[in-house]
Amino acid sequence: MTRPVTLFTGQWADLPFEEVCRLAAQWGYDGLEIACWGDHFEVDKALADDSYVERKKETLAKYDLKVWTISNHLVGQAVCDSPIDERHRGILPARIWGDGEPEGVRRRAAEEMKDTARAAAKLGVDTVVGFTGSSIWHTVAMFPPVPPSMIEDGYADFAARWNPILDVFDEAGVRFAHEVHPSEIAYDYHTTVRTLEAIGRRPAFGLNWDPSHMVWQEIDPVGFILDFADRIYHVDCKDAKVRTGDGRRGRLASHLAWADLRRGWDFVSTGRGDVPWEDCFRALNAIGYDGPISIEWEDAGMDRLAGAPDALAFIRALNAITPPAAAFDAAFATD
Repeated sequence: MTRPVTLFTGQWADLPFEEVCRLAAQWGYDGLEIACWGDHFEVDKALADDSYVERKKETLAKYDLKVWTISNHLVGQAVCDSPIDERHRGILPARIWGDGEPEGVRRRAAEEMKDTARAAAKLGVDTVVGFTGSSIWHTVAMFPPVPPSMIEDGYADFAARWNPILDVFDEAGVRFAHEVHPSEIAYDYHTTVRTLEAIGRRPAFGLNWDPSHMVWQEIDPVGFILDFADRIYHVDCKDAKVRTGDGRRGRLASHLAWADLRRGWDFVSTGRGDVPWEDCFRALNAIGYDGPISIEWEDAGMDRLAGAPDALAFIRALNAITPPAAAFDAAFATD
């Protein structure tokens, strides 16, 4: 199945947007999944100045690149998070952080996510990828014991904050693809079910499938695709390697830095970790996913200028796996 392969620019936001376009085109990417930070795509400017969006389109066209999605993980994280603290100040635009009063930050982040839907429509894309944040993630360690009412309140808080955002997504004709990820309201199978139920499974809210955050939790990324077939709105490809087994390295990573080898798991270059990639792509074929395949480069142990083109070649080969029906027809074709 032919699907466009894009480069997620979030890990490249230290470079000017045009430089990332030049590199991606040089390597042979079909387009970009553009991050809403750095100078790559600024939501406020996109809505305030019609020429801003046109200039982005002109830059993409100059390098023969297309865009199907934009991503606003950083602002989305602040919509539901508790606590709001210096971590958020480090990732949010100053106009969203403001004076740092937590509820004010959450409300400004929610308004920015509404504007992200409007800006996406203006750019001509129909999917925004991102995070939701979670008011109950801090309870995952399970001590002190968490009363069921506290968990229910967390999903109610998510629904109350995100339903108005999703109303604007509906108005703009744009979908939100939540990245299932630790620290979010949906981070594994059961929490994804509860998240969808909390908002009545409304179509505006779907999922960004990224297997890297599943394998180190021992969540089957293949089964996840099949279980949530109608909600896979976008695909990010990132690999992870589990390194437990020496009696010291645990799955919670011990507050160590990304590339520290004492961690129990780490991100690695695509195809060199524990994601069962071929089975995953066969599952994507089985559910008929024909959207972009976006490579998210986050391997701190490998030069990204070497790794990004290497990952592209790997994904191109997987993309060529024949869908089941086509394979059957080809096998039994007659003259």
